[in-house]
Amino acid sequence: IFSADYSQIELRVMAHLSQDQELCDAFNKSIDIHSRTASLIYNVSIEDLIPEMRRTAKVVNFGIMYGAGAFRISQELGISRMASQDIIDEYFKQYSGVKVYIEKILDKARKDNFVETIFGRRRPVWDANSENALKRKAAERVAINMPIQGSAAELIKIAMINIQKEIKKEELKSKMILQIHDELLFEFPKEEEDKIIPLVVNSMENAMLLKVPIIVDYGFGSNWYEAH
Repeated sequence: IFSADYSQIELRVMAHLSQDQELCDAFNKSIDIHSRTASLIYNVSIEDLIPEMRRTAKVVNFGIMYGAGAFRISQELGISRMASQDIIDEYFKQYSGVKVYIEKILDKARKDNFVETIFGRRRPVWDANSENALKRKAAERVAINMPIQGSAAELIKIAMINIQKEIKKEELKSKMILQIHDELLFEFPKEEEDKIIPLVVNSMENAMLLKVPIIVDYGFGSNWYEAH
């Protein structure tokens, strides 16, 4: 079994869509994004971070991308709503491009009643102007997240199509057997190991051109547990 998965692909898509300088810089320099965020939020060097700081940054990085607000993030971190809001405010101060992107995508949802992926696939968003706060907030979360997750979904499907074409072209016995979110699973005969691994990694990393590198992690073993 051979397993290949995208490294932090949604955050990389966020960097591409927002074109935030700090976010793109971190990925282009292969700096751990959660450590970079923690360093910026807490104003300490990466070397001086403690694990709790990085964990907080990880929750915030993903929370912002999913449209989470201060209440949700405060629950995730077990801190007060006010402390959570302070962290979010500092995040947007450091990643101003992300804030601008979110404002633009929400404006689009309110104006056009839809948002779209990098390749133009649309999702209707009907309640971005709703006077009902619960409906409006839910619509805003969809508007923020759909272009990111939708584009990541497009990316892996393009990769899958390209991989299958290459497998047929090379007349390999290897088979793509499963997709799990941003991970692909393959069965391959031992003698094809040197062919299938670079074929898959290259196809996945070049499926779409982003403003930051697309990185693929992989492993192999006699079962999924060993390969993962």
